[in-house]
Amino acid sequence: MAPQLETRYVFTITARIGEVTSAGEIGCGVRRIIPIVGGEVKGENISGKVCPFGADFQIIRPNDLIELEAKYAFETDDGAVVYVENRGLRFGPHDLLQKLKRGEPVDPRLIYFRTVPKFETGAPKYRWLMENLFIGSAARHADRVIIDVHQVL
Repeated sequence: MAPQLETRYVFTITARIGEVTSAGEIGCGVRRIIPIVGGEVKGENISGKVCPFGADFQIIRPNDLIELEAKYAFETDDGAVVYVENRGLRFGPHDLLQKLKRGEPVDPRLIYFRTVPKFETGAPKYRWLMENLFIGSAARHADRVIIDVHQVL
């Protein structure tokens, strides 16, 4: 029998976002690019600032399923740089997704928004980020995305 999966909360990423750019309908949905312009990382064993570069590259499928692929970095308070590649899905009732699109508030519990972040760094202190799998529970707001990152044990 395989070990039972458990998770443990490790930190929160708050990524501030800029204006959406749309490349339009690409045949399988609408391609959107959302710049990541800063933010912060806070947790018990790690904290720092989200670097003001990178973006979330999304495809909004015809059934309103949103596929996300964000690429960005953060710098820890002690100077380590961590590259982040975060893939995920966001889905919910059409009317609530439209409210989010317009920048209106929506209760995050009503939207399924989960991610799988992958981290890369040469800093020995944060090597554990590359030696574990993580999942994220996220919430979209008008000017930011908040991701609670959990380590899969």
